Amino acid sequence: MPTSLPIRAATETAIRLGHTPDRCDILQNGHTLVLRLSETLVARIVTDRDGPRQGDAWFTRENAVAIHLATHGAPVIPLHRSLPPGPHQHLGYTLNFWQFVTTTDSPPTPAATGTTLFHCHRILRQFTDPLPPLAILHESRKLLENPDLFPQPTLDLLKRHLDSSLHALAPFPMQPLHGDAHEGNLLPTTRGLLWTDWEDTFLGPIEWDLASIIWNPLILQNHPTTSQQILQAYQSAGGTWHPTALHHALIARAAVMSAWYPILYPNPSPDRQHKLQFRLNWLSQQPTPT
Repeated sequence: MPTSLPIRAATETAIRLGHTPDRCDILQNGHTLVLRLSETLVARIVTDRDGPRQGDAWFTRENAVAIHLATHGAPVIPLHRSLPPGPHQHLGYTLNFWQFVTTTDSPPTPAATGTTLFHCHRILRQFTDPLPPLAILHESRKLLENPDLFPQPTLDLLKRHLDSSLHALAPFPMQPLHGDAHEGNLLPTTRGLLWTDWEDTFLGPIEWDLASIIWNPLILQNHPTTSQQILQAYQSAGGTWHPTALHHALIARAAVMSAWYPILYPNPSPDRQHKLQFRLNWLSQQPTPT
């Protein structure tokens, strides 16, 4: 994806706000571009301007949640302290600025994963700004109205499971969530284990975040011990979950990830193609109410 214009948008915005970049290291280049612009400054720019998320309401929600979490001592990467949180607009791009953290090679342990997720959930309970309920499920269901996204049998499969999941999860207690709590959004750093990427935050059952973090080890990788250790650590830290809600959230997570695959990975590698097919095969084996 071309980067020159979004890089210009980020550097010019930083300069306008009084922070002069001294480097431009690309940390991630996907539907968002993540740049390290100085010793402490990281910019995240939305480059998929024609994608399904238009406007900056979701970016504003992410900023508000991230500020709340960092202010109350949650294990998260904070927005940059010396710049206005934004989101900022420049050259047609939406962006915000984050504090740079140094990652380490130590993978998160299941115990630390469950414990830090509970700490985030505990602090998120006090977040009072309005959030859309079950947003990513509704958003994914809307994506499936595009007949070109998948063959019709796949569209029908995903629609059935999302409709069923929305109905099944709606009665359970809801609170602000991470929204995309997979292992890629949990970074081991010199400051400890930190959660990042709050762009999918929404109101829902905590079982959604638990399903998101255990789906790969439990189902894709067939490591049930790892997933059980995560759940036990979450419980030991003070959390509880409902087995029925967790079951439906696991199904919903597979359907949501599948629905977004053509958008997130328009040219998927063989490994990503395999993972998508695995999820679809797994979903085809899960019953839905008639």
